[in-house]
Amino acid sequence: MSFFWIFIALSGTIAVVMDAMSVHIFKHILPIEDIMRIQTAITYQMYHTLMIAILVVQSQGILFKSINQSIWLFIAGIVLFSGSLYLYTLTKLYSLVFVTPVGGILLILGWLSITRFAFNFSKIK
Repeated sequence: MSFFWIFIALSGTIAVVMDAMSVHIFKHILPIEDIMRIQTAITYQMYHTLMIAILVVQSQGILFKSINQSIWLFIAGIVLFSGSLYLYTLTKLYSLVFVTPVGGILLILGWLSITRFAFNFSKIK
């Protein structure tokens, strides 16, 4: 459980730092398309980081495989989706553009796993 909280803390920190850098530093050295790409990465990272925190709190009272699965899918999705957008923007390594959709698919699967949780939980009540 502590791994998840460490990831949440570091992911939130990275999102805030990248946002500050995009507003105060990158805007002077990067084209608007790159700033927009970084902002997309930040948005997805922060939303999913907050969702991981919600799921970790939720998992304290109820043990469902789908909650744990969603957490791991979101972690992998953040790393691959947002991470590849950050790295591509800063390095222009073209091969990274093929990693981004994989991260996006993992984020989608995380949300679908929550849907599975909702169906399973409603059967219990």
